[in-house]
Amino acid sequence: MINTSIKKYYELNLQKHGPTAQGVGWKNQEAQEIRFNQLTKVFDTTPSYSINDLGCGTGDLFSFLTARFGQVSYHGYDVMPEMIVMARNQHQANDASFSLIAESSEMLTSHYTLASGIFNLKFDSSDENWKNYIISTLHVMNEKSTKGFAFNALTSYSDKEFMKEELFYSDPKWLFDYCRKNFANNIALLHDYNMYDFTILVKKVF
Repeated sequence: MINTSIKKYYELNLQKHGPTAQGVGWKNQEAQEIRFNQLTKVFDTTPSYSINDLGCGTGDLFSFLTARFGQVSYHGYDVMPEMIVMARNQHQANDASFSLIAESSEMLTSHYTLASGIFNLKFDSSDENWKNYIISTLHVMNEKSTKGFAFNALTSYSDKEFMKEELFYSDPKWLFDYCRKNFANNIALLHDYNMYDFTILVKKVF
């Protein structure tokens, strides 16, 4: 789900910072990689399997995965053409593909699906519509993942004085409960890595 304000936000960041962590909205590379490290805890072993990256941006997760695990079968997806062009230019590898999509349902089925930061910026969307977007996206991630999926979101436990109107802060307890009831028995909620967000791991198969 992308509205005009979100698109403009990313366009300006890309123009200013290029294909970097800041270019896709993170404070710096360290902050981005802290999130990546949490997401990859969904893997049961060293990933010799296929991975979807929903909202791949310029492909930084692919670099992180190959540096940490070696060769991976990676499929990146984004709704912004600029992101996909930069990702393809940055990562010309036989085991990585980057696809422009309009809806998350266009993803291929893979062993795992990861999503970092795609639920944070709502801008013009109402809270109700944004919550519905999150839930519908999680159902697609579940359908497109045979072994599991992981995502992060801003936490409703953030300090009130630092919360911003254009951001969406999710209730981690509610999302944990929803994932447990709808997707799998083995769910982990990670809220202990000194950031204003949390990560949920959904492990479907062991």
